[in-house]
Amino acid sequence: MSINVYIPTPFRHLVGNRASVKAKGTNVSEILGDLDQQFPGFRDQLFDPEGNLAHHINVYVNQVEIEHLQGSATLVKNGDEVAVIPALAGGATMLTPEMVDRYSRHLIMPQVGSVGQRKIIEASVLIIGAGGLGSPVALYLALAGVGKIGIIDFDVVDRSNLQRQILHADADIGKRKVVSAKEKLLAHNPNIEVVTHEVPITSDNAFEILGQYDMVVNGADNFATRYLVNDAAYLLKKPLIDGSILMFDGQATVYLPGQGCYRCLYPAPPPPGMVPSCAEAGVLGAMCATIGSIQATEVLKLILGVGEPLVNRLLLYDALALEFRTVRVRRDPDCPLCGDNPTVTELIDYEIFCGAPLPQATPA
Repeated sequence: MSINVYIPTPFRHLVGNRASVKAKGTNVSEILGDLDQQFPGFRDQLFDPEGNLAHHINVYVNQVEIEHLQGSATLVKNGDEVAVIPALAGGATMLTPEMVDRYSRHLIMPQVGSVGQRKIIEASVLIIGAGGLGSPVALYLALAGVGKIGIIDFDVVDRSNLQRQILHADADIGKRKVVSAKEKLLAHNPNIEVVTHEVPITSDNAFEILGQYDMVVNGADNFATRYLVNDAAYLLKKPLIDGSILMFDGQATVYLPGQGCYRCLYPAPPPPGMVPSCAEAGVLGAMCATIGSIQATEVLKLILGVGEPLVNRLLLYDALALEFRTVRVRRDPDCPLCGDNPTVTELIDYEIFCGAPLPQATPA
C-alpha cells in the first residue's frame, strides 16, 4: 500500500524539495526502505553505522512516536501518515553521498569544503531576468548547488534570444522563459529549488519578491528596472550583484548595504534614447558568458565569505581589446538613497524618473 510520508525541511533536499512523498510498505521499516530505494542516501541520514535508528531521529505514525507503538514493526495502512523528524539545533544541511559526488570539486577546495558547500546549499538568490546575463548566472549557481534560485521574467522565448540566452533552446520558442529556465536548471541539478516569478517587477511587488532571498543579481537591460532593483535591494539591506552588457562592452560590480549603490555611480539616468538597448544596438553573445560568470562568482564569494568582493569597484570589460580594467566607485555622501541625508526612503515611480516606461521584460 502507498503511504504519505511527511518530509521536514532539513531532509527535503533529498527528495526534490518536496514536503511530502509517497512510499510503499506495510510497516515503518518497509516504508523507510522504500524511501531509500526511491531516494538513494535517505537511509544514511536516519540510521547509525550499526543499522539502528539514530538517537536524534524520531519517526511518527499519525503523530504518535513509534517507540510508543511497535517500533519499526509498527503497521501502517492506507490513510496513515508517517513523519520523519530530526532534532533541530540550528545545524547545517547534511550532504548525501550523491551530493558529495556532485560537489566533489568544491569539497576538495580549502576555501569551500563541506562547511562552505552547506552554505551554498542553504543560500537563496533572486535573478532579475532569464536572458543573456541571467542565463549563465542561473546555470552556474544551479550547478554550484545554490538551494533556492528565484527567477523573475514574464517574457517568452523568441528565436532572436537563442544567440546568447543559453537557458533556452530552439524547442523552447514560444514558451515562457521562466518555464524554460526552470526546466533547464532542474535538469542540471534536481537537488535545488527553482522559484519562478512570472510578473514584471514593479514598485508594488519589489519588496515582497526581493524579501524572499538572501541576495539579488541584476540582469535587466533598462534603466527603470535597474534603479528600481537598486533602491529595493538597498532598502531591504540585500547585496546586489550588478552586471550589464552592450555590443563588445561589459560592466560588473557589487553593492553592499551601506557601501554605496547604483545611484552613487549614476545619480540620474540618461535622457530617453541616448543609450541604446541590446535590442537596438546588439550584443556579442559570448559577452553574456563573461559578465554572467563574473556575477555568479561574486555571488558564491559572498555566500562563502571568501576573497575580496567587487565592492566599491567597477569592472570594465572591453572585448575588442580583450582588456579588463577596474575603477574605484565610492559611496557618495550626497546620494539621495544611501547618502548621509537620504531623500529616497521608499520606492518611487521609476517610469517618470527615467522618462520612459518599464519595457516589456527584455533582459539582455
